[in-house]
Amino acid sequence: MKLRSLSVLAVTGLLIGISSCNKVLEKQPYASFSDQSAYTTLARVQLALNGVYDAAQSGFYAGGAVRGYPFGAANIEQGEARGEHMYNSATFYQITYEATYNNVSPNVDYMFQTLYSLINKANLTIVGLHGAASANVISAAQALQYEAECRFLRAMAHHELVLNFSKPFADGAGGQIGVIYRDQPVSGDASITAADAIQRSTVKVSDDYTKILADLDYAETNLPAAPDLATYRASKAAAIALKMRVKMHMGDWAGVITEGAKIVSGTFPNYSSPINGYKLTATVDGPFTNNTSTESMFSIKNDATDNSSVNGALAQLLGSPALGGRGLLRVSPILWSDPQWVCDDARRTLLATFVATPASNAGAYTTKYHDYINSSDATPQIRYAEVLLTLAEANSRLGNTTTALNLLNAVRNRAVSASEQYTAASFPTSVALTGAILKERSIELFAEGKRWGDLHRLALDPNFAPIPGGGIPSKLGTGLATAAMFSCTGATFTRSVPAIPYTDNRFLWPVPLSELQPNPNYTQNPGY
Repeated sequence: MKLRSLSVLAVTGLLIGISSCNKVLEKQPYASFSDQSAYTTLARVQLALNGVYDAAQSGFYAGGAVRGYPFGAANIEQGEARGEHMYNSATFYQITYEATYNNVSPNVDYMFQTLYSLINKANLTIVGLHGAASANVISAAQALQYEAECRFLRAMAHHELVLNFSKPFADGAGGQIGVIYRDQPVSGDASITAADAIQRSTVKVSDDYTKILADLDYAETNLPAAPDLATYRASKAAAIALKMRVKMHMGDWAGVITEGAKIVSGTFPNYSSPINGYKLTATVDGPFTNNTSTESMFSIKNDATDNSSVNGALAQLLGSPALGGRGLLRVSPILWSDPQWVCDDARRTLLATFVATPASNAGAYTTKYHDYINSSDATPQIRYAEVLLTLAEANSRLGNTTTALNLLNAVRNRAVSASEQYTAASFPTSVALTGAILKERSIELFAEGKRWGDLHRLALDPNFAPIPGGGIPSKLGTGLATAAMFSCTGATFTRSVPAIPYTDNRFLWPVPLSELQPNPNYTQNPGY
C-alpha cells in the first residue's frame, strides 16, 4: 500500500479495528481510544489482534465499500477468475478473467493495498504486544501467541503478493524480482522514509520465501494446537499446512514431506493430524455444511453483520440464480466437461448444481457456499484435503508412488464409486500419477481460489505446464456458455479468450499506480 496512506493507517488503523462494531472475532463495541492507549488492558490488546483478523477479512474498496479484500472472499474470487476452471458470465470479473488489467484496475489496486494494509496492522500490533508484555499488561505466553497469529497472517499476505506480482520460484530458483517484505510498521515520517528506501530485489535474495518460512516457523512454535474459535484463529497445524503450501511452490518436495509428517499420521484411508485431530469429513460436502468441521483448518469468518457484502460474498457471486445467487463466476465447461472428472463423482451433485434454463443462466454453479441471505459462509483458506493432496504430490514427485496413491485415494475415494477408484495399475509412471494428483486438486479445490496458485507454480514445469512454455490457458468467452457445453463425458466448445504466454507481461499483475506515485523506488513489473 502507498506508504503515506499506510502511515495514516498505522495511527488510526487500530482505532478502526478496535472501536468498530464490525469485528470478525469480537462483536462487543468499545469506545474509541487512541493508539497510545490501545495496549493498556488485556481486552484492548485482544481487540487490537481482532483488528488484524478484520483487516484480513474486509479491508477496503473504492468509495469505502467492502468487497472481501484481501482474504474475506476476494482471493477466492480473483484466484478463480485468473484461471480457466471458472467461467466469467458478466462484466464484473471480466478484466481479471480476460487479463485486460492495468496499473489502475481496482482488482489489482485494492488487492495490493489491502494485503499491505493487513501486513502493516500485523506489524504495528507486534510492536504493541511487545510493549504490553513489558508493562505486564499481558503475559509473556500471551505475547508469543498473539505475535505468532500476526506473523501467520503476515506470511499468508506476503505469499499472496508473491503469487500475483512476482514470477514463480521455479524461474531461476527464485531469481526473478520479488515483492518488498514489510516486517516493520510504517507509522510516521521516519518509518516512511526508511520504508521508501527499500527496493524490490529477487524472490530469493529479497528474502520473500526465507522470511515467509521464518514467520511460519515462529507461528508453529508459538501457536496453540487448539485455539479458541478454532478454524477462525491461526493454529499450530495451520501454520504447518501453510508451510507445506509454500514449500510446494518452491519445489521443495522433501521439505513438504517433512512438514507433512507433523500433521498427517495413520494409514490409508484413515489419515488424521496428531495436532488437534484434523481429518477428512465423511462426505465431500462436510467442510461446507459445517464451517468448523474437522477438515477446516483455517478459514476467514463471516456472519450476518460482518461479511464481504452482496458485491463480494461467496454465495452471492458464485451461487446459482435459481438458489438466490448472482452466478458471476460459474464452473467452466473446461473443468465440468473434463472426462477425468467422472460422471458419478459426488462433488458434481453435492458441491455443484447444473442449470439448463433460462439460457442466460445455463451452466454449472458451485454450492460450496449456501448463505444467499446473510453471507455467513466462511472463506476456506486451508483444508485438510489440500494437505493430503500436497503431500501426495510431493511423494509422487520423489517416486514414493504407493504413499502418493494412498493419499490421493483418501481424498478421491469418498467422492467416486468403487468401480472408478484408482489402483496401482492405473498409473504406469510416477509422472502419470502426479498428473492425476494435479487433476484431483482442480476437482477437489474448485471455487476455493487455488487455481491461480497452481497455474503460477506450474508455469515452467517440464511435464505439467498449463500450456506449452507456460502461461495462462485459453478460456471460454465471457457470457458465451450454453447448456450443451456441459457434459461429464466431454463437450465441444470454442475457447475465444486466447492463452497468455508466460513471457507476456500480463502473466503478472502490475504494481498499482497508487504505490508507484508516492514511492518511486517500488519497481514496476516489466511491460507495464
